[in-house]
Amino acid sequence: MRMAASRWVASWLAFLLATSGACLFAAERGTKMEKIAYGGWPNCIRMANDAVEMIATTDVGPRVIRFGFVGKDNEFFEDPEQMGKTNASEWLAFGGHRLWLAPEAKPRSYFPDSQPLKAVLLPGVLRLIQDTETTNGIEKEIEIALAPKGGHVTAVHKLTNHNLWDVELAPWTLTVMAPKGKAIFPAEPYSPHPDIPDFAGQVIDKKFYLPTRTLVLWSYTNLQDPRWVFTSKYLILKQDPAATKPLKIGMSNRQSWAAYLRGEHLFVKKVLYKEGATYPDHGCNFETFTNPAMLELESVGPLVKLPPGASVTHREEWYLFDGVTADDTDASIDAGVLPKVRSVMK
Repeated sequence: MRMAASRWVASWLAFLLATSGACLFAAERGTKMEKIAYGGWPNCIRMANDAVEMIATTDVGPRVIRFGFVGKDNEFFEDPEQMGKTNASEWLAFGGHRLWLAPEAKPRSYFPDSQPLKAVLLPGVLRLIQDTETTNGIEKEIEIALAPKGGHVTAVHKLTNHNLWDVELAPWTLTVMAPKGKAIFPAEPYSPHPDIPDFAGQVIDKKFYLPTRTLVLWSYTNLQDPRWVFTSKYLILKQDPAATKPLKIGMSNRQSWAAYLRGEHLFVKKVLYKEGATYPDHGCNFETFTNPAMLELESVGPLVKLPPGASVTHREEWYLFDGVTADDTDASIDAGVLPKVRSVMK
């Protein structure tokens, strides 16, 4: 079945190339799509406009292995020892952006996505559809749309239950960022303690006695690690190739965004928080993990009990900006990062 799927994808792409030339789609809107070889995989799809490009694999996945400005570095991490590999019996990280199942469990979350998949190409839109995973009965799909201008991407992730029973799960997306950057997460808006009058002399509403956010720690989370920076407005985690131990933290993030600043390139991930929903991992809708090689900027959807044949979707929006600078202070992030974030949160 896998070999048949591989031949189908290859022949279909060959037909499109023969009838369309090198460019599969060149929409009037400005988004172009073409088949290319990349990283050792012969059947990748490149989506590009005049500013940015994405490359998705069809020999493995569903994955977006590259996202960056045209002619510049990949903002996503690539594992040099795993690029180009296929048909692995064990799960391989590869790098890039992927779709998983939460809560994390092995082997359920670690199905080897190193087989060919189905690619459906439309003007400006690419759908990557994996065969149903044999160990858990779940089918994964990612639909990607690149805006005709600028660095805006919409990624809709879909999980479908092909079992004969209900499955409780949450969509979990992991964007693996290239090294030597820093993840930035917003805190909830500050308010003084209810018993202390504010600067206008008015007592704060009593609702502020209640907590506004959750921070979740794993057994290997060391808050003394120098890669953390906690300011009054932001939580920062730095990727350090010289570090020797992994770190992870999760949070309830009602501000609905997280960012990764590397050099002067700012990657923003926007995922709307759903009030009243039950999120996995003690209420996390954003998480981050880092080791010496990379940093993961993760978002998690609400937990659902998925009936047989039903699907759940999880929508992310990505934005890539150039010329952004910020150090590890509130004032600097407010000046350099926050205007970019506010421009996409409208």
